[in-house]
Amino acid sequence: MKIDQNIVAVVTGAASGLGAAVAVELHRRGARIGILDKNEAEGRVLANDLGGLFVDADVSDPHSVANALLSVRSELGQERVCVNCAGIAVAHTTLHKGAPHDPALFEKVVRINLIGTFNVASQSAAGMAKTEPLGPDGERGIIVNTASIAAFEGQIGHAAYSASKSGVVGMTLPMARDLARDGIRVVAVAPGMFSTPMAVDLPDHLKQSVIDNIPFPARLGDPTEFASLVAHCVENTMLNGETIRLDGGCRMPPK
Repeated sequence: MKIDQNIVAVVTGAASGLGAAVAVELHRRGARIGILDKNEAEGRVLANDLGGLFVDADVSDPHSVANALLSVRSELGQERVCVNCAGIAVAHTTLHKGAPHDPALFEKVVRINLIGTFNVASQSAAGMAKTEPLGPDGERGIIVNTASIAAFEGQIGHAAYSASKSGVVGMTLPMARDLARDGIRVVAVAPGMFSTPMAVDLPDHLKQSVIDNIPFPARLGDPTEFASLVAHCVENTMLNGETIRLDGGCRMPPK
Protein backbone atom coordinates (compact mmCIF):
# COMPACT_ATOMS: atom_id res chain seq x y z
CA MET A 1 0.00 0.00 0.00
CA LYS A 2 1.44 3.31 -1.05
CA ILE A 3 1.49 5.91 1.72
CA ASP A 4 0.18 9.19 0.37
CA GLN A 5 -2.37 11.93 1.05
CA ASN A 6 -5.22 9.51 0.37
CA ILE A 7 -4.23 7.31 3.30
CA VAL A 8 -5.55 7.85 6.82
CA ALA A 9 -3.49 6.29 9.60
CA VAL A 10 -4.56 5.77 13.21
CA VAL A 11 -1.71 5.48 15.70
CA THR A 12 -2.31 4.64 19.36
CA GLY A 13 0.12 5.78 22.03
CA ALA A 14 1.32 8.43 19.59
CA ALA A 15 1.74 11.28 22.06
CA SER A 16 5.33 10.17 22.69
CA GLY A 17 7.92 7.49 22.09
CA LEU A 18 7.57 4.93 19.31
CA GLY A 19 4.02 6.00 18.49
CA ALA A 20 5.01 9.63 18.02
CA ALA A 21 7.87 8.61 15.72
CA VAL A 22 5.47 6.50 13.65
CA ALA A 23 2.97 9.36 13.38
CA VAL A 24 5.69 11.74 12.22
CA GLU A 25 7.07 9.29 9.65
CA LEU A 26 3.69 8.38 8.17
CA HIS A 27 2.81 12.08 7.97
CA ARG A 28 6.14 12.80 6.27
CA ARG A 29 5.17 10.30 3.59
CA GLY A 30 1.79 11.98 3.10
CA ALA A 31 -0.69 10.20 5.36
CA ARG A 32 -3.34 11.98 7.42
CA ILE A 33 -2.87 11.10 11.08
CA GLY A 34 -5.29 10.30 13.86
CA ILE A 35 -3.65 10.10 17.30
CA LEU A 36 -5.31 8.04 20.02
CA ASP A 37 -3.78 8.55 23.47
CA LYS A 38 -4.49 9.47 27.08
CA ASN A 39 -1.77 12.12 27.12
CA GLU A 40 -3.85 15.04 25.89
CA ALA A 41 -1.23 17.76 26.35
CA GLU A 42 1.48 16.17 24.20
CA GLY A 43 -0.98 14.45 21.89
CA ARG A 44 -2.70 17.66 20.87
CA VAL A 45 0.61 19.42 20.26
CA LEU A 46 1.79 16.67 17.93
CA ALA A 47 -1.57 16.45 16.16
CA ASN A 48 -1.48 20.20 15.53
CA ASP A 49 2.09 19.98 14.22
CA LEU A 50 1.05 17.24 11.80
CA GLY A 51 -2.26 18.77 10.82
CA GLY A 52 -3.93 15.68 12.20
CA LEU A 53 -6.47 14.87 14.89
CA PHE A 54 -5.99 13.98 18.56
CA VAL A 55 -8.61 11.90 20.34
CA ASP A 56 -8.50 11.05 24.03
CA ALA A 57 -8.95 7.28 24.10
CA ASP A 58 -8.55 4.44 26.56
CA VAL A 59 -7.57 1.44 24.45
CA SER A 60 -8.56 -0.98 27.20
CA ASP A 61 -12.18 0.22 26.93
CA PRO A 62 -13.90 -0.97 23.73
CA HIS A 63 -16.52 1.80 23.94
CA SER A 64 -13.80 4.45 24.19
CA VAL A 65 -12.07 2.91 21.17
CA ALA A 66 -15.31 2.87 19.16
CA ASN A 67 -15.96 6.53 19.90
CA ALA A 68 -12.36 7.49 19.10
CA LEU A 69 -12.39 5.73 15.73
CA LEU A 70 -15.73 7.32 14.92
CA SER A 71 -14.19 10.75 15.60
CA VAL A 72 -11.21 10.04 13.35
CA ARG A 73 -13.39 8.72 10.54
CA SER A 74 -15.76 11.68 10.78
CA GLU A 75 -12.89 14.19 10.59
CA LEU A 76 -10.28 12.50 8.39
CA GLY A 77 -11.98 9.53 6.76
CA GLN A 78 -11.74 5.78 7.18
CA GLU A 79 -8.29 4.64 8.23
CA ARG A 80 -6.40 2.22 5.99
CA VAL A 81 -3.46 1.95 8.41
CA CYS A 82 -3.73 1.12 12.11
CA VAL A 83 -0.59 1.09 14.26
CA ASN A 84 -0.88 -0.02 17.88
CA CYS A 85 1.85 1.49 20.05
CA ALA A 86 -0.07 2.16 23.28
CA GLY A 87 1.36 0.21 26.18
CA ILE A 88 2.80 0.24 29.68
CA ALA A 89 5.71 -1.56 31.32
CA VAL A 90 5.64 -2.46 35.01
CA ALA A 91 8.47 -4.40 36.67
CA HIS A 92 7.30 -6.60 39.54
CA THR A 93 8.54 -10.06 40.41
CA THR A 94 6.14 -12.97 40.77
CA LEU A 95 6.98 -13.06 44.48
CA HIS A 96 8.30 -10.07 46.43
CA LYS A 97 9.27 -10.69 50.04
CA GLY A 98 6.97 -13.69 50.04
CA ALA A 99 3.96 -11.79 48.70
CA PRO A 100 2.49 -12.66 45.28
CA HIS A 101 2.42 -10.26 42.36
CA ASP A 102 -0.52 -7.87 42.66
CA PRO A 103 -3.17 -9.51 40.42
CA ALA A 104 -4.83 -6.17 39.69
CA LEU A 105 -1.53 -4.79 38.39
CA PHE A 106 -0.95 -7.89 36.27
CA GLU A 107 -4.43 -7.53 34.83
CA LYS A 108 -3.90 -3.82 34.10
CA VAL A 109 -0.77 -4.53 32.04
CA VAL A 110 -2.50 -7.27 30.05
CA ARG A 111 -5.63 -5.18 29.61
CA ILE A 112 -3.75 -2.23 28.11
CA ASN A 113 -1.01 -4.01 26.16
CA LEU A 114 -2.89 -7.04 24.85
CA ILE A 115 -6.63 -6.46 25.13
CA GLY A 116 -6.14 -2.81 24.17
CA THR A 117 -4.27 -3.87 21.03
CA PHE A 118 -7.04 -6.33 20.16
CA ASN A 119 -9.78 -3.76 20.79
CA VAL A 120 -8.25 -1.25 18.39
CA ALA A 121 -7.15 -3.80 15.79
CA SER A 122 -10.49 -5.59 15.60
CA GLN A 123 -12.56 -2.41 15.47
CA SER A 124 -10.26 -0.84 12.91
CA ALA A 125 -10.48 -3.97 10.78
CA ALA A 126 -14.28 -3.76 10.85
CA GLY A 127 -14.06 -0.32 9.27
CA MET A 128 -11.38 -1.28 6.76
CA ALA A 129 -13.39 -4.28 5.56
CA LYS A 130 -16.13 -1.95 4.28
CA THR A 131 -13.78 0.05 2.04
CA GLU A 132 -13.07 -0.40 -1.65
CA PRO A 133 -9.96 -2.50 -2.33
CA LEU A 134 -6.78 -0.80 -3.50
CA GLY A 135 -4.33 -1.95 -6.15
CA PRO A 136 -4.04 -5.24 -8.02
CA ASP A 137 -3.93 -7.33 -4.81
CA GLY A 138 -7.22 -5.97 -3.52
CA GLU A 139 -5.70 -4.68 -0.31
CA ARG A 140 -7.99 -2.77 2.04
CA GLY A 141 -5.73 -2.03 4.98
CA ILE A 142 -2.98 -3.05 7.34
CA ILE A 143 -2.67 -3.38 11.10
CA VAL A 144 0.76 -3.13 12.71
CA ASN A 145 0.97 -4.21 16.34
CA THR A 146 3.83 -3.57 18.75
CA ALA A 147 5.17 -6.64 20.51
CA SER A 148 8.58 -6.83 22.25
CA ILE A 149 11.58 -9.10 22.51
CA ALA A 150 10.22 -9.66 26.04
CA ALA A 151 7.69 -11.94 24.36
CA PHE A 152 10.58 -14.34 23.69
CA GLU A 153 13.12 -13.56 26.43
CA GLY A 154 11.39 -12.04 29.41
CA GLN A 155 13.51 -10.62 32.20
CA ILE A 156 13.13 -10.93 35.96
CA GLY A 157 10.23 -8.81 37.14
CA HIS A 158 8.57 -8.66 33.73
CA ALA A 159 6.09 -11.54 33.93
CA ALA A 160 3.09 -9.29 33.25
CA TYR A 161 4.76 -7.34 30.44
CA SER A 162 6.16 -10.48 28.80
CA ALA A 163 2.79 -12.23 29.02
CA SER A 164 1.04 -9.27 27.39
CA LYS A 165 3.55 -9.03 24.56
CA SER A 166 3.55 -12.80 24.02
CA GLY A 167 -0.18 -12.46 23.51
CA VAL A 168 0.38 -9.83 20.83
CA VAL A 169 2.76 -12.19 19.02
CA GLY A 170 0.37 -15.10 19.45
CA MET A 171 -2.60 -13.36 17.87
CA THR A 172 -0.70 -11.90 14.90
CA LEU A 173 -0.84 -14.91 12.57
CA PRO A 174 -4.41 -16.03 13.35
CA MET A 175 -5.62 -12.45 13.02
CA ALA A 176 -3.86 -12.18 9.65
CA ARG A 177 -5.54 -15.39 8.55
CA ASP A 178 -8.93 -14.21 9.81
CA LEU A 179 -8.68 -10.97 7.86
CA ALA A 180 -7.07 -12.29 4.67
CA ARG A 181 -10.43 -12.65 2.92
CA ASP A 182 -11.04 -8.95 3.59
CA GLY A 183 -7.71 -7.90 2.10
CA ILE A 184 -6.35 -6.73 5.47
CA ARG A 185 -2.80 -7.58 6.52
CA VAL A 186 -1.60 -7.92 10.13
CA VAL A 187 2.03 -7.80 11.23
CA ALA A 188 3.83 -7.19 14.50
CA VAL A 189 7.15 -5.55 15.30
CA ALA A 190 9.04 -6.77 18.36
CA PRO A 191 11.52 -4.06 19.33
CA GLY A 192 14.35 -4.36 21.81
CA MET A 193 15.03 -1.46 24.14
CA PHE A 194 14.59 1.91 22.43
CA SER A 195 15.28 5.46 23.56
CA THR A 196 11.73 6.26 24.65
CA PRO A 197 10.11 7.66 27.81
CA MET A 198 9.48 4.06 28.87
CA ALA A 199 13.25 3.48 29.03
CA VAL A 200 14.15 6.80 30.64
CA ASP A 201 13.18 5.70 34.14
CA LEU A 202 15.30 2.56 34.06
CA PRO A 203 18.55 2.65 36.07
CA ASP A 204 21.65 3.20 33.96
CA HIS A 205 23.11 -0.17 34.92
CA LEU A 206 20.03 -1.97 33.57
CA LYS A 207 20.17 -0.08 30.29
CA GLN A 208 23.87 -0.86 30.01
CA SER A 209 23.20 -4.55 30.65
CA VAL A 210 20.87 -4.54 27.65
CA ILE A 211 23.39 -2.72 25.47
CA ASP A 212 26.05 -5.24 26.47
CA ASN A 213 23.92 -7.96 24.86
CA ILE A 214 23.38 -6.19 21.53
CA PRO A 215 25.91 -7.46 18.96
CA PHE A 216 25.53 -4.51 16.59
CA PRO A 217 24.87 -1.65 16.83
CA ALA A 218 25.70 -1.60 20.54
CA ARG A 219 23.20 1.07 21.57
CA LEU A 220 19.54 1.61 22.29
CA GLY A 221 17.31 1.82 19.26
CA ASP A 222 16.17 5.15 17.88
CA PRO A 223 12.38 5.56 17.52
CA THR A 224 12.88 6.71 13.92
CA GLU A 225 14.26 3.24 13.13
CA PHE A 226 11.09 1.65 14.46
CA ALA A 227 8.97 4.11 12.48
CA SER A 228 10.91 3.36 9.30
CA LEU A 229 10.20 -0.36 9.67
CA VAL A 230 6.50 0.29 10.28
CA ALA A 231 6.33 2.37 7.11
CA HIS A 232 8.05 -0.43 5.20
CA CYS A 233 5.51 -2.92 6.54
CA VAL A 234 2.73 -0.70 5.21
CA GLU A 235 4.25 -0.47 1.75
CA ASN A 236 5.45 -4.07 1.36
CA THR A 237 2.29 -6.05 0.64
CA MET A 238 3.99 -9.43 0.97
CA LEU A 239 4.63 -8.85 4.68
CA ASN A 240 1.75 -10.51 6.48
CA GLY A 241 1.23 -12.64 9.59
CA GLU A 242 4.81 -12.10 10.73
CA THR A 243 6.48 -10.76 13.88
CA ILE A 244 9.70 -8.93 13.05
CA ARG A 245 12.38 -8.50 15.71
CA LEU A 246 14.06 -5.10 15.70
CA ASP A 247 16.82 -5.42 18.25
CA GLY A 248 20.30 -5.35 16.71
CA GLY A 249 20.59 -9.11 17.27
CA CYS A 250 19.99 -8.80 21.01
CA ARG A 251 19.21 -11.97 22.94
CA MET A 252 18.50 -11.26 26.58
CA PRO A 253 20.14 -13.43 29.26
CA PRO A 254 18.09 -14.64 32.27
CA LYS A 255 19.37 -11.81 34.47
